Amino acid sequence: MEPPLELIQVAAGAIVGLVIGLTGVGGGSLMTPILVLGFGISPAIAVGTDLLYAAITKSSGVYFHHRNGTVDWQIVRLMGSGSIPCSLLTIYILEILQARGVNYEKFMIMTLGSMLIITAIIVISKTRLLAFIHSRQGNNLIDAIRHYRPEITILAGCALGVLVTVSSVGAGAIGSAILFLLYPHHKPINIVGTDLAHAVPLTAIAGFGHLHFGTVDPGLLSALLLGGIPAIYLGSMIGKKLPDHVLRPLISIILLLLGIKLVF
Repeated sequence: MEPPLELIQVAAGAIVGLVIGLTGVGGGSLMTPILVLGFGISPAIAVGTDLLYAAITKSSGVYFHHRNGTVDWQIVRLMGSGSIPCSLLTIYILEILQARGVNYEKFMIMTLGSMLIITAIIVISKTRLLAFIHSRQGNNLIDAIRHYRPEITILAGCALGVLVTVSSVGAGAIGSAILFLLYPHHKPINIVGTDLAHAVPLTAIAGFGHLHFGTVDPGLLSALLLGGIPAIYLGSMIGKKLPDHVLRPLISIILLLLGIKLVF
């Protein structure tokens, strides 16, 4: 006898929550492809539901980072001034397409798959990426980029606003990679806290946008949260004792395979 679907969904939320707690890799990178490939849920509903899952599960993390002084709110405001309007504009465009009967789900699948592949590459090469950035101090191109940091931060936020709204992926790994490039003198913990503080309002607004035009499954969201919230805290406690150099390559391989599966 097969277990009830709701129980399987709770288990899925717990598995993804455990991975988030262990590695810090965003839930969207795993949750959305699991919902699409494992449960056969439509991409639009998977993305919309996962955006609210991400916003809720990451909220407590922002509180702790803010309390510890590891959030640069000026950078959050810059990124948000690009990401929030672009997310709202994307929601508006998706709503128009839906009203006109345009099937945009293939585009969502391609975007999701591509973002998973990019995320996998960033996760696996994070150490080398940081070393490369620091080795290019004094490089004319890098210096020029940093000269226009506020403007580029806003533009990067806009790009994330579009991509996260369409795929639910990118606010974590890709957002932090952008911040490492633009703000190399910030401590890693400050980059993580700042990226998280930006990701929560972005995923919340994008998620409520999806909720507005009916691409969120409240029952599914409840089941995922029921399993995910306790699992995140369990994973964070276990993660302190497990080697990061083993976990991150494993997760990146899973993300890469999921991305290739969705794209092809």
